Amino acid sequence: MEEAKRAVLMGDPTHFSIKGGANPHTRNLFGQRKRVDKTLAIKQWHHMAKTLTQYGVEVFVVPPDPKWPGMVYPANAGFLTKLDEKIPIQNKEFVLANLLPTREGEKTHYSHFLTNLGFTTREVKLRFEGEADFFPVGTRYIFTHGKIEKQRFVLRLGFPPWKRIYGFRSDKEVLKELKKFASPTNIIEQILINEAHYHGDTVFCAIGQNKEFLMVYFDALSRESQQSLKQTFKDKLIPIPEADAIKYASNSFQTTYRGKPYLFVPQGLSNTLLSRIKSTGVIPVEVDVSEFMKKGGGSVKCMIGDLGPLIDDPEKLTENQKKFREEHNYKNLFR
Repeated sequence: MEEAKRAVLMGDPTHFSIKGGANPHTRNLFGQRKRVDKTLAIKQWHHMAKTLTQYGVEVFVVPPDPKWPGMVYPANAGFLTKLDEKIPIQNKEFVLANLLPTREGEKTHYSHFLTNLGFTTREVKLRFEGEADFFPVGTRYIFTHGKIEKQRFVLRLGFPPWKRIYGFRSDKEVLKELKKFASPTNIIEQILINEAHYHGDTVFCAIGQNKEFLMVYFDALSRESQQSLKQTFKDKLIPIPEADAIKYASNSFQTTYRGKPYLFVPQGLSNTLLSRIKSTGVIPVEVDVSEFMKKGGGSVKCMIGDLGPLIDDPEKLTENQKKFREEHNYKNLFR
């Protein structure tokens, strides 16, 4: 039987810039927003998209909007329900995110795009930043959250004499809504404590043939969260050293191609961690997305919205949906 292609969202980088400066990577020491080298960013984006297609991934490109440059990070679009790979997408639901104010307008774009691809969309009411904070590990889900702050500058002793408060993204209380879409008994809460790792997908990455192993940067988590992880996952945990964590090693994306699992990782990880990944049977593929990481605070996984295997119910796939997919497929857009 032919292997179903993995489908993902990527956001056209034409208007990539730092609009809100809402995480520590987007601002310099003085709190000023960084400027993006757009030419380099676009070059890196295309290289990653082409590499994904070479491994059998169907890349659907969300059109750019100058008002919402954050759409280059569609991991925040929401999350896909019903992970069984045999279920056609017409029987799955995509739960849309509620993003912070500087990105709130993205939701309408994602809803329109996903509906035209063939998905049914659902909504939650509270602040929620998609699969960046809610994602599967084997048969479980991890939900990450931290204190939500009003983003602001405050005085301090030191140089400069002020600092930026960023806070975290997903509201702890949204879990009550998420439980409607995933088994409540299989959800593990984790508390984030390091603003540089403001989303769970900058701390965790599930890998392995069945995504049973969990790469984790322990120092970005509360002590209670660390203990619960060790009790739950035991020898399936792969600690990420700080030197790799600051390169967002956990912000990686796994797919299967010709029966083998491949993990797309940010360029520059240590040989020690790459060897540990290989020991699980997963083959790492390095890609350079440094301009997105250093200026926007997002790496490989942030730039991908996972739509799962591209399996359809032929009786429910419309001609308009087929046409929409062709028009927004990376290989057709950028020949």
